[in-house]
Amino acid sequence: MLQLREVTAADLDVFFTFQQDPDATRMAAFAANNPSDRAVFDHYWQALLNDERVTARTMDLDGRPIGSVAALPNSGDAGFELVFWTDKEYWHKGLTSQAVQQFVAEFDKRPLYARAVVDNVGSLKILESAGFEKVGCEPGFSNVRQEVVDERILKLS
Repeated sequence: MLQLREVTAADLDVFFTFQQDPDATRMAAFAANNPSDRAVFDHYWQALLNDERVTARTMDLDGRPIGSVAALPNSGDAGFELVFWTDKEYWHKGLTSQAVQQFVAEFDKRPLYARAVVDNVGSLKILESAGFEKVGCEPGFSNVRQEVVDERILKLS
């Protein structure tokens, strides 16, 4: 059974391995310049976990962490931004959709924004199934892909 729970230190070891997958980082498009740099990863997660404005959860499937979902203060704008990452082994099984829907039902602060590269059809479907609506698109340089990509902006009011 899928549950959302508090992030633990042990989860971070698992999350770090998830970001080593080249297919996953390509789909995310925006990731650490060097995904294998554990110090940068740890710094990022400690900053999240130490920020009282951030709500971060582990996607836990029968006692095994399979991903994360979080809401971060939206830089420059009102509201928050939803981010999520799922182990590639669990893609296309409906688990991320379930986790995101559960998260947004429990996280009541609005507006809640999300972003996904336009060719990341899976993430866009997950967000739309949770009630997010397209509100814009903007280009950005993907350090992972080493090119400019179009990123869809979505909003949940």
